[in-house]
Amino acid sequence: MKILYLGDVMGRSGRQAISEELPVLRARLKADFVVVNGENATSGMGLSGKHAQGILEAGADCITLGDHAFDQKDMLQFIEQEPRIIRPLNFSKSAPGRGAAIFSATRGRKVLVAQVLGQVFMKRPFDDPFSAIDAILSRHPLGGQVAAIVVDVHCEATSEKMAMGHFCDGKVSMVVGSHTHVPTADAQILERGTGFQSDAGMCGDYNSVIGMQKAEPLRRFITGMPKARFEPALGPATLCGLMVETDDATGRAKSIQMIRHGGLLSQSPEIQPE
Repeated sequence: MKILYLGDVMGRSGRQAISEELPVLRARLKADFVVVNGENATSGMGLSGKHAQGILEAGADCITLGDHAFDQKDMLQFIEQEPRIIRPLNFSKSAPGRGAAIFSATRGRKVLVAQVLGQVFMKRPFDDPFSAIDAILSRHPLGGQVAAIVVDVHCEATSEKMAMGHFCDGKVSMVVGSHTHVPTADAQILERGTGFQSDAGMCGDYNSVIGMQKAEPLRRFITGMPKARFEPALGPATLCGLMVETDDATGRAKSIQMIRHGGLLSQSPEIQPE
């Protein structure tokens, strides 16, 4: 099975690229299942129901969120109505929605998608992500009723993301990081067969400061004083992500490929039109 994961969709630029390019990308890669992180899609902070619907209509089978899961207040209700959206497992126990769910891919194959938030350098003290994911994986062994398992680890520290990859190695098909908006160059298949990348990067304008227009972040770095709100950059977006192909018999990864499509970043040569 070919599973495509796309990193944090950033503002209008990211949404437009998803709408225009995801159907093309999905067809070109022959992806059987697509996960998109959408937590920055609405004005750079959170995801509205309207924008979530647009991502799903473009071809996402599942949307993951993150620490900004409920910055857009209508998501508090929308997530209860739309089972294809999941929020982090270790978010507040009173939060609506689910942190993991099983979905159907092509040919009826089942895919479990789960998300956890990290603890290191995060602004809020979230619950332990390792015990949270362990509880889910103990109930859904890879290669049983689920043919593949995707874990989105949403956190700041690369070390914590790598630790989660090794913790899940052999138990899931892929562990992919989100949140920091810059793609890392460490895509690999771990020793026991789990595909891993520390951060998939964002789907947004890279002529920016992690997706935001440059002037205000630069002002704050230089002067230490805020003057205006951060606003998402509006230039052409690069869709960044990770493609893992799994062995249907075991659910483990047999190939892995970093994805960069459109915008400013160097492109993934394998997915360019002939």
